[in-house]
Order: sequence, then C-alpha cells, then structure tokens
Amino acid sequence: MKVLRYLAIPAVVVGIASCMFHAKYTVGGNVTGLRGAGLVLEDNSGDASSVTANGAFTFSSGVTNGDAYSVTVSTQPSNPTQTCTVHNGSGTIDGADITNVVVNCTQAGRFAYVANQGSNDISGFAIDSTSGVLTPIAGSPFASTGTGPVAVAIDRNETYLYVVNNGSDDVSVYSIDYTTGALTLSGVSIATGHAPTSVVIDPTDQYLYVTNSSDNTVSAFTLSSGAATAITGSPYAVGNTPFAVKTDPGGNFLYVTNFADGTVSVFAIGEGTGELTAISGSPFDAGAGSVAIAIDPAGTFAYVANETAATISSYSINTITGALVAVSGSPFGTSTSPESLAVNPAGNFLYAANVTSKNDIAAYAITPSTGAITLGTAIGAETFPLSVVVDPMGQFVYAANDTSGDVSVYTLDATTGALTAVAGSPFVSGTGARSVAIY
Repeated sequence: MKVLRYLAIPAVVVGIASCMFHAKYTVGGNVTGLRGAGLVLEDNSGDASSVTANGAFTFSSGVTNGDAYSVTVSTQPSNPTQTCTVHNGSGTIDGADITNVVVNCTQAGRFAYVANQGSNDISGFAIDSTSGVLTPIAGSPFASTGTGPVAVAIDRNETYLYVVNNGSDDVSVYSIDYTTGALTLSGVSIATGHAPTSVVIDPTDQYLYVTNSSDNTVSAFTLSSGAATAITGSPYAVGNTPFAVKTDPGGNFLYVTNFADGTVSVFAIGEGTGELTAISGSPFDAGAGSVAIAIDPAGTFAYVANETAATISSYSINTITGALVAVSGSPFGTSTSPESLAVNPAGNFLYAANVTSKNDIAAYAITPSTGAITLGTAIGAETFPLSVVVDPMGQFVYAANDTSGDVSVYTLDATTGALTAVAGSPFVSGTGARSVAIY
C-alpha cells in the first residue's frame, strides 16, 4: 500500500504570497507647461486627480499588481485654454510604483525667439494669435552673452530660454517674462564641449542635452531653476560631427544625428538620473549629411533630413527599445538639401526647410499606418531657411532664413497641410537667423 505524503505549507508563506498577489502600487509622474486651471487626470476612468501646478503628481488609489493602468485627461485646463497630452500613460503593474507618466500642456503660441549668429543676438517677437503676425517685443534684439548663437530652446514650463553659442562653447540662460516675453540674463552660462550646435530639454523639464560637433559628444545636465549641473558620465561619445538632438515625447530616448557619419545615435535616458546608455543597434544608418531630426507627437515615427544626400529618412520607432526601423520606401528623395524638419501637433504632416536652389518649405503627408511620406505642396521662403517649427496648436509655421536674416510665417491648412504666407511675411530678424523657437 502506497503512503501518500503531503508537504505542509506554513500559513505564513501562504499569507506572504497572498499579500504579494494583492499588493497595490501607485501611479504617477510629472506635469509640465500647466498655466490654466481645472486640469483633471484619471486612471482607469475612475481615480480622478485634480492637478493645480507643474511637477510631480500621484493618484491616491493604488493599482493591484498585475492589473493594467491607463492615465487620461478627463478635463482640459482653461483660462488660458490649454491642451494637455499624456505619454507613458498605460501599461501593467509589475511589482513597482509607476513614476514616469508624462503630461505636457500647451497653448497657442505667444512669443517667438530667433538666434542670430551673425549679429550675435536674439530676436524676440510677440505672436498675434489670430493672424500669426510677428511684432518685435520691447528690448529686442537681446544681446548674446556668448559668441555665435545658433540654437534656441524653451523649457517645458516656459520660464527660461536656452541659447547655444557655437563660438564660445557655452549655453546662455535667460528668464522669460510671461506677460511681455522680455528676456533677462539668468545666472551664469553653461559650459559645453567644442562647437555646440543644438539643444533639447526633455519632456519632464529635468534634463538638458547639447551636441558638441567638434568633440563628437553630447553634454548632459540636470536643470534646477535655470541652473545646470553635469550628469554623471557626461559628455557622452556619439558619432562623427553630431548636429541635431531630440527626445521622444515620453522622454525615454535621446536621438542624435551625426552629420559626417550619416547615422543616428540612440540612447536610453535613465529615469530619475538623465544618464545616457546606448541602445542595442545604435548608431542607425541614415543618409549622407544627416543634419536634423523630427519625431511625431505620438513617438511612433522619426524623420531625418539628409542634407548631402538630398533625402529624408523615415523610421518607425520601437517604443520599448527606442530602436529605429526604416519604413518601406525610405529614404525619400527631395531634389534639394533639407536642413530642418517639423511635424505638426496632429501628426499628419511633415514640413521640410529646403535650401540650395529651392529656398522653400515643403509639406509632406504622413501615412498614419506606415510613417511613409508623400510630397504635397511647397511654398517659397526667403534665402537659406535653416530652421522650421510648427506652433503648439498647429495653426502656423515659422522658418528662420539665415542669409536674408528674417522669419517667414505661414498659416497651416489642417486638412491639406498646405501653407499660405501671412500678411507682412517675412519679418526682419537679425544677421544669420539660424534657429527659431515658439511658445
């Protein structure tokens, strides 16, 4: 006769396993750009959280381990009217709190800033919200504290303007008057590597990254009230002659175009640290003279302007790893030298600033299922357009023209993507207008 033996499981072990299975974890993240009142976020269409200020937020109710979470905007802010979007907002709880939800709030563009390399200053303009017309603000142009300003970026909370100075190897920091748009020098300049060319601020408003074209590196900093502190490991090695830098909308990955290599370096951004780690497969092939990069608002597709090859490379983005996969038909020929790219907030049109014989802004329709692009219409700019941006509400397109020293402004047809020059365009900026930023 067989004797059945049973393994006795202590009740305390059963209790621990039960507690782990039923444990609850919090869901939260960071809000930036909030100016209006009444923002309400929800998790799983039930746990509502009213948000009144920028910074960290956490839902009061936890989510059971193994269950899904989904953060959405229940009520958009008003006074002023804003549109807030959520990134990194859904997933499954896996034994840890969620802290990386990103909520970015934007409103119609109010001010534009242009880096003028030749005249060594920054032009500031007020934007007419109805027409897009630019009017110089009091005190403009503002003197650069460095030499050769070539790129500008506004922090996500619209408090500071960061200006990259290619000649003096630093970044100047200005505080922005929210009412008038006037600039005031704030603190000391941020030292970078040699011949910096571009700058980006991550979606959480915590980190700043600068490409150093002569050093083949990217400098990384944490931000606090306009001040910057170098991140551990900075500067980070990239490819040959890094020229442009972008993050994905969730702030998970950093993308750097390498002009001389014709490649794109991709890094994972460390949560809570800003440290960079090259992802598997990086760098990814682009085209000769890869000079600019744009990423669609959903973080699904990336586009690289290849100046020398006269093409645009199009990629799908692996949202888990950050890897780039060329879409069918890429690279797409342009018959001219694209210098800058921008995607509208709806994510259905790509705009390219083209130099050489064209001197125009070309509009491409984006196929939502694949990311492929199809040329639509093009409209003339002034001489040597080097920077193109779309305002946060998708109403207007702005292009900084280097040789003619001015800014072209266009209305954007939301249905066709076609551009129409606004009355009075172009607007005089300064000598060597190289970069424009809108908020």
